[in-house]
Amino acid sequence: MIHWCGTGLSSIPGLKRLIAEGRPVTVWNRTVAKAEAALGDAQVPIRAFDPAALAAALAPGDVVVSMLPADRHVELARAAIAAGAHFVSSSYVSPEMLELDAAARAAGVALVNEVGLDPGIDHLMAHDLVADYRATGGHTPDTVLSFTSYCGGFPKVPNDFRYKFSWSPLGVLKALRAPSRSLKDFEPRDVARPWHGISRFEAPLPAPESFEVYPNRDSLPFMAQYGFDPDWRVRDFVRGTLRLQGWAAAWADVFAEIERLSGPEGETRLAEMAEGFWRDHAYGEDEPDRVVLFVALRAERDGVTVWHRSWALDASGDARGSAMGRLVSHPVALAVAAAADGRLAPGVTAAPADPALVAEWMAEVGRQAQHLARIDHLA
Repeated sequence: MIHWCGTGLSSIPGLKRLIAEGRPVTVWNRTVAKAEAALGDAQVPIRAFDPAALAAALAPGDVVVSMLPADRHVELARAAIAAGAHFVSSSYVSPEMLELDAAARAAGVALVNEVGLDPGIDHLMAHDLVADYRATGGHTPDTVLSFTSYCGGFPKVPNDFRYKFSWSPLGVLKALRAPSRSLKDFEPRDVARPWHGISRFEAPLPAPESFEVYPNRDSLPFMAQYGFDPDWRVRDFVRGTLRLQGWAAAWADVFAEIERLSGPEGETRLAEMAEGFWRDHAYGEDEPDRVVLFVALRAERDGVTVWHRSWALDASGDARGSAMGRLVSHPVALAVAAAADGRLAPGVTAAPADPALVAEWMAEVGRQAQHLARIDHLA
C-alpha cells in the first residue's frame, strides 16, 4: 500500500499517475474535502491525516509519501522504519533525516529524499553528466572542472513583479534571508543574502534567453553526492536559483525591508508580507506557470575547453496541470514505484545515480516538459 500524505499543488499529477497504474493508494490529507476535490472521480480511500492513525495502518513493504511541510518528514520516516515501510519525499535531506540512516539500513527500508524538481531532476542530470565525463577516460591531473546547476519557476506570461507564488510566500521570504556557499575561481564564495550574489545567465534554449541567477544553500556537499573525486581540480561549483530578467529591480523594496527585519517583530512582519503576496501575486485558476532548469559540466586544460555538456529543460503549464506540479510529483511517483519494487537501496538516499534509473526517469521528464535537450557544446 502507498500512503500518500498531502494533496497540494505539487502532488496531484504524480498521485494520479500511481492510481492510474493500478497501485494501491490511500490518501491522507488534513482536509478530506479538499483531497476529494483535487482527485475528482479517483476511487481511492481518503482519510483525515493523523500521524498515529497512519502509523497504525502501516505494514511491511508499504511506502509512505510525505508531500507535507518538511517539519513532518522525520516523524513519518520514523513511523515507516518501525513498520518496515519505505519513505519518499521531495525535500532536501535534513540532518535529522540523515540520523535515521542506520536504523533504515537495519530495517531494510529506503528513505528516499530529493526526488522532485530541484532537488531531484537536477540531481539526475548531474549524475548523468558526471558518469558521461568519467566514461571518456580523459581526465588528467591538470584538468579543471566547472559545474553549474540553475533552476527556477515563474509565470509563463511575465508580470510586473516578475514572479508569482504557487506555494507559501513565507517560505520564499525566509529563503531570501538564508546565506549560501559555492565555489568560484577555486575559492569558497559566501553570500549573506541572495540579492548580493545576482548575476546574468545566458540560457542554452532554442531561442536565446537571459535570466538573473543567484546561488542558494550550501553547494559544496553536492560535489561528493555527484561523484566528484576529492582530488579533482574544480574552479566553479554552484547550485542556484533562476529568476526572470528584471526580478531584482522589481523586488528591490522587498530586499530592503527584509534586510531591516530582526527578532520576533521581524517574523511577524514576514508573515504579514507573505499574506499580502499570496493575495496579490498568487497564480490564478488555470494560469500557466513556467519551469526552467539548466545543469552543465565543463572540463578545461591549459585554458581550452576539452569537454562541455549540459542538460536544458523548459516546461509550461498546460491541460495536464502546472509545470511545477508535473515536474515535482512525477519524479516522486517514480521513486515510490522504485521503492515499492525493491529497486532502491536501504538507508537514507537522495535521487539515484544508477544509470538505468536515471535513463528511465529522464525519459519520463521528457514527456512532462515541452523542451528537454542534452547538449554537447563541442559537437
